[in-house]
Amino acid sequence: MSVYSWFDDCPDRKDRPSLKWGKYSGRDILPLWVADMDFRAPPAVVDTARKEAEFGNYGYAKCHPELTDAVLEYTSRLYDWKIDPNWIVWLPGMVCALNVCCRMQQDNASQVLTHVPVYPPFLSAPGNFDLTCTQLPLRLQGNRFSMDFELLEKTPTQPGDLFLLCHPHNPVGTAFTNEELERFSRWAEERELLVCSDEIHCDLLLEPNLKHLPLANLNPKIAESTITLMAPSKTYNLPGFGCSFAIISNPDIRLRFKKAMAGIVPDPPAMGFRLAEIAYRQGEEWRQALLKYLRKNRDFALERLHKMTGLTPYSPEATYLLWIDARELKAENPHRFFEEHGVGLSDGSDFGSPGFLRLNLGCSKNLLGQALDRMERACSSMVQK
Repeated sequence: MSVYSWFDDCPDRKDRPSLKWGKYSGRDILPLWVADMDFRAPPAVVDTARKEAEFGNYGYAKCHPELTDAVLEYTSRLYDWKIDPNWIVWLPGMVCALNVCCRMQQDNASQVLTHVPVYPPFLSAPGNFDLTCTQLPLRLQGNRFSMDFELLEKTPTQPGDLFLLCHPHNPVGTAFTNEELERFSRWAEERELLVCSDEIHCDLLLEPNLKHLPLANLNPKIAESTITLMAPSKTYNLPGFGCSFAIISNPDIRLRFKKAMAGIVPDPPAMGFRLAEIAYRQGEEWRQALLKYLRKNRDFALERLHKMTGLTPYSPEATYLLWIDARELKAENPHRFFEEHGVGLSDGSDFGSPGFLRLNLGCSKNLLGQALDRMERACSSMVQK
């Protein structure tokens, strides 16, 4: 099987306990919503999972040195970031990490700041700990969303406030430039903020000339006040195995983070540890092929969406997620409207932006084409009214 056929020939998940496909079970609605790709994981990962399953013992596990070495080699090779093994804190997922950050700052922060639109747990986590969530709209410049630095300067903060940064950004797909990150870091340093930088999509840069720069790798000062979140789950399609990690160079912050986890956050499962190592060590050829496939899906979708009356799509620089402004469609609820026409997208209201939609490009081109056909017919029906 060629590596490209892994993307054209996706497993049929309709009758499996899948969050993505199960949402519309029994209904003729194509699911392009939750950030879960339909593709098989890299061949080496699948082969390893099969061997581990056949081993037959599924007991508790701990991170083994081979995985730590794989992470250190990976961050050095892809981001020129030299990290210490002691900086790594293993986690079963990103959402719990966002909540851990809020929990650890519960008595230190007057607020939690974040950009909008943004991945919904960024907006819900602060409230779980009675913290105010201050939403700072991104600024649309041309066809690209960026940080609104004028707004940042006007926003009142107190030392110890927490900023939840999504970098690269979900859902708008922006890969922040070095200049943008430097301006943001200066602002955060001056305000004495703690930054949690969710960089889970950092290996999915769709523009070949882009290279991810971890916020904590900008300079030693911002590193001292940054918690970086990473995982192989989005890149290598392993979310069901729950293996993520935080990188925290500041020992005091790392200790407080671990205390906030204590007794609540479990370790990743044994299979998660093992498959993470294989993905990092043997998944590069597959990742490069994935990026080529996602670029083609992105360009194909943009070409079609630009022709649909009432929709304005924005080209993602990173992630496999495409952000769409549907406010001109004149539908009372664009999300429900497209569901009624057989396409399940993510509702922009959940991201803090009513009237917008998020489309998941992580599917076969054939399925994407079917969904776009349905969307085109739906938009045409609105024009005819």
